[in-house]
Amino acid sequence: MDILVKPVCTRKDMKEFIHLPAKIHRDHSNWIPPLYSDDWSFFSSKKNKSFEYSDVIMLLARRGNEVVGRIMGVINRKYNEQHREKHARFNYLETWDDREVIEVLIRHVESWARIKGMVKVVGPMAFSDKDPQGYLISGFDEPISIATHCNFEYLVKHLDALGYTKDIDLVVYKIKIPDSTPALYLKVAERAMRNNAGVKLLEFTRRKDMKPWIRPIFSLINETFTEIYGFMPFTPEEMDDFANRYLLLMDARYIKAVVNERNEAIGFVIAMPDISKGIKKSKGYILPFGIIRILLAGKRSKQLNLLLGAIHPDYQNRGLDSIMGSALLESARKGGLKYIDSHLEMESNSKVRAEMEYMGGEVYKTYRIFGKSLQKLSKKSAAEQTLELSEVICG
Repeated sequence: MDILVKPVCTRKDMKEFIHLPAKIHRDHSNWIPPLYSDDWSFFSSKKNKSFEYSDVIMLLARRGNEVVGRIMGVINRKYNEQHREKHARFNYLETWDDREVIEVLIRHVESWARIKGMVKVVGPMAFSDKDPQGYLISGFDEPISIATHCNFEYLVKHLDALGYTKDIDLVVYKIKIPDSTPALYLKVAERAMRNNAGVKLLEFTRRKDMKPWIRPIFSLINETFTEIYGFMPFTPEEMDDFANRYLLLMDARYIKAVVNERNEAIGFVIAMPDISKGIKKSKGYILPFGIIRILLAGKRSKQLNLLLGAIHPDYQNRGLDSIMGSALLESARKGGLKYIDSHLEMESNSKVRAEMEYMGGEVYKTYRIFGKSLQKLSKKSAAEQTLELSEVICG
């Protein structure tokens, strides 16, 4: 049968879009479902503020009455303006091992991007680096952490065949938590406390104690993440939304911060015990009992997932990372955790990678963001592509 591509226009379409991966990954042992309440907010133009400065299409592919694939296309206008780029992005591409479906979906996004004046498509990426990005190219048998893609190897092979090449690789380290913090690491932390007058370590035991620090910490991210691939600064509203999205799942013991003599946040690290088994057991639903399963999974987990960390540019290379790292390792040991997952690190981030490797970390998963330059359209083909595009616009 021919493949028909249509936009997500109705609530029924959105439900099919959100729940298609569960069908594709039914027998995929490593796959973790999303938190469906988050997905309904993330893909909603009314709830997700990123839609305000982005052009977005969400497409479903059908053969007959069966949904056989999906994809999202994003043009982040604000990012493009700041970086003087004309890039579109694709993400959330899901289908079975079917080259034809993947090609049709990718070609629709490429056509849409050309019509919008873009010269390149990259992905998987959505609105920013805070969304799941990159497809696994190694470590397919390793467990998946939240906020990362879990893809079959065939997806990468099909993208290669369609002309998509490496834009950047992201590596993930696994670090064994030592029985005691290395003496040299402790010495560096002690020296940093002595040499940075007025610097104080903040540790937390209750979630409510973290709330006053949400905006200062995210403001610090805005100042320090400027060189991160795909990064978009948080608006105040996005800071609150992001925090509300994850705060309930956080364990305050694994959040550390340092402040200066004016009580300003100058560094932080946010980590959380791995909750993926709880999400899987709850099948992605928080209610009615999913949240209990998720929180219990965090308490029983042996793995600590690093999520975010930053140090103010004026305080970098002064040992503050050792202060927070030593405190985090101590909390992890007290919590019975055995391993740390570094989350995604740019392959070019030699400073962070060196610290991971100093702690004995080894790369055990690699993700790739792909890119492809788009050919300019002739007037005739532009008209043809416009006709094709008209078929993927609601109404």
